[in-house]
Amino acid sequence: MPEVITRSCCRLALLIAATLLVSCATPQGHPVKPVELPPEFSNGGPLRVANAWWTSFNDGALNQLVETALDDNFSLRAGYQRLLQARAVADRQRAGLFPSLDASTGVERQEPETTETDIFRAGLNASYELDLWGRVQALTEAEELRAAASLADYRAAAVSISGEIASTWFQLVEQRAQQALAETQLETNGNVLTVIESRFSMGQSGSADVLRQRQLVSASRERLSDIRGEARVLRNQLAVLLGQSPGQDTIPGGKSLPALPPLPDAGVPAELVQRRPDLQQAWQVVRAADQDLAAAISNRFPRISIEASINSQANDASDLFDNWLATLAGNLVLPLVDGGERRADVRRSEAALGALIQEYGQAVLTAIREVEDALAREQQQKQRLESLQEQIGYADTALRQLRNQYLNGAISYIEVLNALREKQDLQRTILNTRQQLLTTRVMLYRAIAGPIDTLESNEA
Repeated sequence: MPEVITRSCCRLALLIAATLLVSCATPQGHPVKPVELPPEFSNGGPLRVANAWWTSFNDGALNQLVETALDDNFSLRAGYQRLLQARAVADRQRAGLFPSLDASTGVERQEPETTETDIFRAGLNASYELDLWGRVQALTEAEELRAAASLADYRAAAVSISGEIASTWFQLVEQRAQQALAETQLETNGNVLTVIESRFSMGQSGSADVLRQRQLVSASRERLSDIRGEARVLRNQLAVLLGQSPGQDTIPGGKSLPALPPLPDAGVPAELVQRRPDLQQAWQVVRAADQDLAAAISNRFPRISIEASINSQANDASDLFDNWLATLAGNLVLPLVDGGERRADVRRSEAALGALIQEYGQAVLTAIREVEDALAREQQQKQRLESLQEQIGYADTALRQLRNQYLNGAISYIEVLNALREKQDLQRTILNTRQQLLTTRVMLYRAIAGPIDTLESNEA
């Protein structure tokens, strides 16, 4: 038996040596990042933001909501299962780097003319592909990179979910504050209506003044009803994001918007590219496609596999392991004529890699634009909020003066009514602008956020 194995090894060595003459290197792709990054962003603050960026708002209710969503959101949990799938695929592909070994056993009964005979068999079979050109290694690395891309995609989903939670929560809090304001305005308008009706009964006001004020009271009731309906819709949206059934949720109360935190340090675009999970995902996909290209090129070269087996056969089970037959074989598959199939596969892989590189470049530019847009919008909204606060001071003063003039009979009520509407509109607009400013800050945090703690990181 040793002589058989020795001769087989010699033949296999000659076969490998002959094949090595065909090629001497494994081709590898080299994806190039296509974007010229600017040196810095146009604006930013002094503070670096933690990955748990929502804590910057110092809102305990928001912190509780985000933590619940990261644990219970069904879309995020589904993303985690896809991550596990990708890791399992990578493990399966990695198995191709190692030999496979199978054991077999069996018994066969033969019935000749004279007596029955039992034949017992047992054996081991091993096979292994020599990865001379790196094809198997490239395929393995491709799946490992796709698993890394799946991890980055899962982390990007966590950032997205936390951002949706924060934005929806601030909208809900704004609607609650708008409801409180609408109730106050309705009470104010009702009190004014009482005064107008009293003056009308004494002949000091016309019927048109009463009708206009009644119209304002009716519009205030309608606005209050709309606000309550919108608040219910936002609460339902928030419940679903938390993985809870609408109507049976545990959403906290609260109708006071938090103060805007100091402007964060956005860093530099080069750091952003390395930090953002969605950009990490896009780049890992590019690298995986690069390995696919290397595998497609390697597939045009000869493929060598080794098979070894050891078997035993006997008529009696007790004699089964007394005699063994060992074999060692090498197989060479050399592509000769395939109608251009492998060459076409290489071109397809090259085109796929090129497309992914361009898509990655677009994703980088979009990410930089998102940061710049959020910075610009925040600056504009801050200026608008300052202007609105200045306007409401003027509107309040004008309303008091016009009311006094009306009570003294110097002006008509329509001027007082217009001033009252303007003040109440400004009050509602200020609340909405504060919410938009907070939502814009959420957009900025999402645009510069790195990976956050998730189910995957907690189980790692």
